Amino acid sequence: MDKLPLSALNHFLFCQRRAALIHLEQSFEQNVHTVEGNIVHDRVDTPGYHILRGVKVLRAMPVWSDRLGLSGKCDVVEKHPDGRLVPVEFKKSKKKSYINDDVQVCAQGICLEESLGIGIAGGSIFFASSKHRREVPFTPELREQVERTAASLHEMFESRITPTAERKKACSQCSLINICLPDAMRLKRGTGTWFARQLDAQLQT
Repeated sequence: MDKLPLSALNHFLFCQRRAALIHLEQSFEQNVHTVEGNIVHDRVDTPGYHILRGVKVLRAMPVWSDRLGLSGKCDVVEKHPDGRLVPVEFKKSKKKSYINDDVQVCAQGICLEESLGIGIAGGSIFFASSKHRREVPFTPELREQVERTAASLHEMFESRITPTAERKKACSQCSLINICLPDAMRLKRGTGTWFARQLDAQLQT
């Protein structure tokens, strides 16, 4: 099984079409949100470690799972004095709760468990804008969602099919809106439906 990027799990749950455009079609554009995200990740993207209040903080740690077919890196992995490992995902936003973020950090934990042969109880999301941190317990339900999402992601990659565009609330914040063109696709579908109705009306007269 080919390994897919861990980040694709987050993209897939946010928007399947966005995931396909980025990872299948290699299409990407920057906007203010992606640039701010890159700035937040500048420090954690540099491999290395430091000690903070007795906790060893490992940056840009490579991880993978042969079973799930995933690979990538953890922004940060904390090694606590009691031996606990805690993956920490950095986000630029204020403190919010999104299942795609939880799935991403849980997948990192599963990768660590598989490669190191240890159990990991949970991870964290650090929000740069608010300097808040949210703990993410790796519950059976969350682990199951990681499994389902990874399987669906592999199915999309194997099909090589990019989902059609659908206008959503989050579209206006997406850096790929000028590539995705959700409004144009909606107009195309609407026009097609109008012509189909006109043809059906003609056939019935």
